Amino acid sequence: MPTPSHLKNPRYFDFRAARRVPESHAWPGLHDHPFVDGGAPGPDSVPVVDLGAAEADPAAAVARAAEQWGAFLLTGHGVPAELLARVEDRIATMFALPADDKMRAVRGPGDACGYGSPPISSFFSKCMWSEGYTFSPANLRADLRKLWPKAGDDYTSFCDVMEEFHKQMRALADKLLELFLMALGLTDEQVGAVEAERRIAETMTATMHLNWYPRCPDPRRALGLIAHTDSGFFTFVLQSLVPGLQLFRHAPDRWVGVPAVPGAFVVNVGDLFHILTNGRFHSVYHRAIVNRDLDRISLGYFLGPPPHAKVEPLREAVPPGRTPAYRAVTWSEYMGVRKKAFTTGASALKMVALAAATELELDDAGAGAGADPAVVHQQLLVSS
Repeated sequence: MPTPSHLKNPRYFDFRAARRVPESHAWPGLHDHPFVDGGAPGPDSVPVVDLGAAEADPAAAVARAAEQWGAFLLTGHGVPAELLARVEDRIATMFALPADDKMRAVRGPGDACGYGSPPISSFFSKCMWSEGYTFSPANLRADLRKLWPKAGDDYTSFCDVMEEFHKQMRALADKLLELFLMALGLTDEQVGAVEAERRIAETMTATMHLNWYPRCPDPRRALGLIAHTDSGFFTFVLQSLVPGLQLFRHAPDRWVGVPAVPGAFVVNVGDLFHILTNGRFHSVYHRAIVNRDLDRISLGYFLGPPPHAKVEPLREAVPPGRTPAYRAVTWSEYMGVRKKAFTTGASALKMVALAAATELELDDAGAGAGADPAVVHQQLLVSS
């Protein structure tokens, strides 16, 4: 696997040949907090929103989940199970390519797309037990020629499946965005009539990130993906039936394992949606662990605004008589703030909070949001 993007001379790490976890991939503090099974009945059961349930109010279910968890399992979404199976199969085939083929597509410093470690790995001295590939659905065929420069059947099959998946997911994203806005209290007519809401729906962009988490000889020392919040609006996560995604919860602090439900997506609220909803729907702190015996595959379908579009709290999300908790910020600008937060241990969301907002407003806006990634990262890496 390529080393983090800030290091020179990237080299391939052969996970299959590893008989132990080297120090370069060993993370301290991974088990400082207890683990809870989020698939078991009880208060830590990960919420489920079923879009296909009769006589249900999906907007109310979305509101509860986004306010209390910042994430939920989405079922009844209408994306065909056979398509999801083909997507997973194509991802597995891609990561099974020879090392030389994958290294041909290594994502360089400053590149948004390509093969390599997760983009946030550049902030850490430790490497993650995973491989990834990021591409824009809008430029899918051009991006993937890095892996398959001569095209061919594998290239065509991969692109065809991913384009079909993107078409289905973009339509689902529009449907979920409408539910999110209705969950804020807007009516169907308001969602379609208010300019800010209409602009969000019309300009929302998508990015796809594929992940392969190889089986690991000592999963207690390794980490597939460092704990973080997503930066954009919201993310659909398609995961194989090998569980590994965990959500961080407070009071008491614990990691909650997201069950691998066949055909379900995990939906994560991102930081910019946290800002857009004035903190009512909070971003969720999450990570991916690895397995001793089984490989795991996941796909993140990320939704967000155009890079230079201003994102600020919607008027409908700010209670009467209160001021917005956050200032307007572009995605590009926020990524710069987030980078600074990672390196200083600060909170990116607090760094874009309005000084005019009272402490009470900020507390309300961030209620239940979980620990800021940078702060907990510092705790995890204190002995590294």
